[in-house]
Amino acid sequence: MTAQRRISELAIGTIPILMLLGLWWYLTAFKVAPPTLLPSPGLVFARFFTLLGDQTFLTHAAITLYRLFCGFGLAVIAGVGLGIAGAGSTLFGALLRPVIRVLAPVPKIALYPAFILTLGFDHSSKVALVFADAVFPILLATYQGALSVEPKLVWSARAMGVSRLKALFTVVLTAALPSILTGCRIGLVISCIVVFLSEMISSTDGLGQLLVRAARNFQTVDMFVPIIAISVLGLLLNAGFNLLRARLLRGFPEES
Repeated sequence: MTAQRRISELAIGTIPILMLLGLWWYLTAFKVAPPTLLPSPGLVFARFFTLLGDQTFLTHAAITLYRLFCGFGLAVIAGVGLGIAGAGSTLFGALLRPVIRVLAPVPKIALYPAFILTLGFDHSSKVALVFADAVFPILLATYQGALSVEPKLVWSARAMGVSRLKALFTVVLTAALPSILTGCRIGLVISCIVVFLSEMISSTDGLGQLLVRAARNFQTVDMFVPIIAISVLGLLLNAGFNLLRARLLRGFPEES
């Protein structure tokens, strides 16, 4: 992808964000929504930039990121490993497909009370929820991407003396990388949403808990700050992931 195309896509992508901010400003400037319920974007962003220098706020943000990365990292390891194994083994694939069909549609938030009872209120239950939600898009993308790899590539590697296991994790994994990274990107977005939601439900720290705490005290400006923070973190993580993806897929036809 050329630099000019990237700049063009970035410029186009900012339009809906600017429209949303414009609508927000309109609703507050013309008193369509009460200021006690919807503060102006100027007040919210001013408070956000002020809190960027507050150690307590940064600690809460760091806790949220820690839970997000732990859950997402485990989901990548499990999703990619199981997906490649399912595509490489007929027996394992036959065992894996019914599990995916049964568990993938289940709302993982319904499992959160069980996670809390078994893992407690600290990091573990939230990491488990992030993992449970993020693993399936990664697993499905890996499995389908591995199945779509041209069999001749594997046959050629096997004919050259490469073992079946090595061919699976070199030829198949490499060829399925675009699909795997697409699943990882979806899983990362889901992880941002789920970690915030889990902190809103039961936590004493994290950005989600800051939102709940501000809402209980009717501090509407402080209530919107965590939403802005998780949105900014999501944009930064997505941008970083896109850079990593472009680097890993350098030389692939669809990336040229």
